[in-house]
Order: sequence, then C-alpha cells, then structure tokens
Amino acid sequence: MLIPIIYEDDEIFIINKPTGLAVQGGEKIKHSLDKDFSEQVGYKIYLVHRLDKDTCGLMIVAKNPVSANKWTKLISSKTVEKEYIAICCGKISPKKGVISEDILQHGQTRRAVTDYLVTDEWTVTAEKNAENMPGVGGNYEQEAEQETFTFSRIQLKLHTGRMHQIRIHLAKNNCPICADEQHGNFKLNKKLWKIFRIKHLLLCSYRLTLPINGKMQTFEIDVPEEMKGRVGCKE
Repeated sequence: MLIPIIYEDDEIFIINKPTGLAVQGGEKIKHSLDKDFSEQVGYKIYLVHRLDKDTCGLMIVAKNPVSANKWTKLISSKTVEKEYIAICCGKISPKKGVISEDILQHGQTRRAVTDYLVTDEWTVTAEKNAENMPGVGGNYEQEAEQETFTFSRIQLKLHTGRMHQIRIHLAKNNCPICADEQHGNFKLNKKLWKIFRIKHLLLCSYRLTLPINGKMQTFEIDVPEEMKGRVGCKE
C-alpha cells in the first residue's frame, strides 16, 4: 500500500499515515512506516515525531540525519502546530477549553496540555438485539430494547507531545474516543462495533502548520470516511 505524500522538499516529506500502521518497526511488527516508506521512496527516511498506530493523518518525516535533527528541534520547540479531530462517545463541558492534567509516562509524571473545541454533538437511539421475553400463558414475544448514544466531534490542539495524550485526556474527562481499546470504555466499544460497526480509533491528525521557506504554511487533509458526518445517523 502506497503512503500518500502531501508535500515534499529537500528536507522533509509530509505524509498521510493510514490507520493501523505502526510508525516504528519492532518485534512482531510486519509493516511499519519507517520501513515501508523507506522502501517506497528508495532510501532511508528518519522519524522526527510519532503518531499512535491507530491514529491516522499528517506526519513529518525527514530525508537525512541533518534534517531530522533540525525538525525534531522545531517540533520540540512548539514551532510546528499539530491539530486533530476526534469522534467521542459522551460530552465534555465546557465546550471550549484547555485540559491541563499531568500524565504518567515511563514512571514519571509529565505535564500535558491540550486545547479542545466541541464542534458538534448528537444523539442516536438504536435498538439492541431482540431478546426472548416470557409472555402471557407461556408464550414468548420479541421485545426490542433501545439504547441512546451521545457523540461529540472535537477539534484538539497539542501544546505538549506526551504519548497517547489526547486519548488519555479525553478518557479522563468521560468523553473517550470511539474504539479506543487502550484508554477508552471497553464495554462501550463492543456496543459501538456491534451496533454501528465502529472498528478503528476515530482520531485523525488533520492539520499541520509549520515553517516552510521562512513562512508558516498550513497543510490539511480530509478525515476518513467513517469520521465524516454524524456517526450512526442517516443523512
């Protein structure tokens, strides 16, 4: 599978990483971005930041060690702005704010700050599987139970780059990302798959703003099809 290239110059590529592709290879990892993309372009590429395996979207990779060192420093200095869209189950209040909650990472408590903005909220009432219920006179009738789900579309901007930062921050605020199997609501995820066929983590790195030739430029992609519109609604 070819990895889409959004931008290229003498120093970097900006690529659109697919969902499910690990960024870095390792034991039992058959496909990874560092290996597959190096094979695609015909030479070794260098990672300067990461996305979770289950997160899709825009990433910067460098063409050589000098460029990798430069862009790693730019990202660490917050010169590069990374923005995400997530589809979550639940609501977060207020609808605009900053989550500033420390995260435990590699045995150390690290500062973590995320801006967020709720751009849409909706509810979906769905029927559970029909169950056999005892009826009058020993007969059995089918009774369909219903359950209501609340979803939120949230734009997020990172001020720090901790591992799984967005996923942890949203889960701690009772608004887990749909299909987050590590930090989310596992019982709820089973229902989301069974009723709505939501399988992949609904989190996308959709916008990057970075310095190119002395000017700040913004690159933006469409979110995946399963994140467009209102999940579970017929529109």
